[in-house]
Amino acid sequence: MKIGFAVPVSGPWATPENQAEVARRAEELGYASLWTFQRLLFPVEVSDPRWIEPYRSVADPLVTLAYVAALTERPRLGVGLLNLPWYTPVVLAKQLNSLDIVSHGRLDVGLGLGWAPEEYAAAGVPMARRGARAEEFLRCLRAVWQDDPVEYSGDFFTVPPSHVSPPPVQRPHPPVILGGFAPPALDRAGRLTDGWVSSSRADLTTIGRAIGTVREAAERAGRDPAALRFVCRGVVRLRPSPGAPDRRPLTGTVDEVRADLADLAGQGVTETFVDLNFDADVGGPDTDPDVSMARGREALEAFAPGA
Repeated sequence: MKIGFAVPVSGPWATPENQAEVARRAEELGYASLWTFQRLLFPVEVSDPRWIEPYRSVADPLVTLAYVAALTERPRLGVGLLNLPWYTPVVLAKQLNSLDIVSHGRLDVGLGLGWAPEEYAAAGVPMARRGARAEEFLRCLRAVWQDDPVEYSGDFFTVPPSHVSPPPVQRPHPPVILGGFAPPALDRAGRLTDGWVSSSRADLTTIGRAIGTVREAAERAGRDPAALRFVCRGVVRLRPSPGAPDRRPLTGTVDEVRADLADLAGQGVTETFVDLNFDADVGGPDTDPDVSMARGREALEAFAPGA
């Protein structure tokens, strides 16, 4: 299982200086990838428990990856996830192509549907038929990437006969992995894309079942499930003392988290990226950035490949 690391994007520790330090040190330590995530806003009145404190302040994922691309040479650069409804295929393709170019072909594209009505409203997109919209988005995006000139007409998107250049470095396009835990989302990942990435709320004790569902969908579609990537967002919460027997996976001491990483590999995960942004003590809005960076440095050293 490959190990990646999420750069600081949430809360006060998400400064350019800290992002640069984490990215460069991760490359030195041999991490396979660097990751970001997306959040458009944080509602003033919150009723949904999925709105957690680290979502209060989140840097743009693509701008951050472009910055990190200029600072590194080897790690893959992943975004998990971009929400498709906030874009049109041509607009997103133009951004992703440019990022793949400046990173010399290191981009991994994680895509999802989003779950927050507030963000749908702010983006001016209805939540109805979002699954159908996503499938057409993927078809149109692939057409933009693979056809020159491209022409597309569907229920949601239209591209007149056009050249969309420059193309990405990776051909026919950067790897696309889908998020989502509902059965239709897992089926979509197996049928249509290069793999699947888990969410911050995923039950990691049963992640192997989701991986099995994606594999089965790929087989039914005549695709090779062995070629798919299964990426786990490793929401790590380091604590000085051992946790209870029923503790959440990846929460606890360094040794406990290492054991959990081994368990994820045993369940079929092909890559996990260590992400401290979702720990409220690291990525929360009122945290001390120096304390957060101290935890980040500890995690970087502790979970480096071969550590």
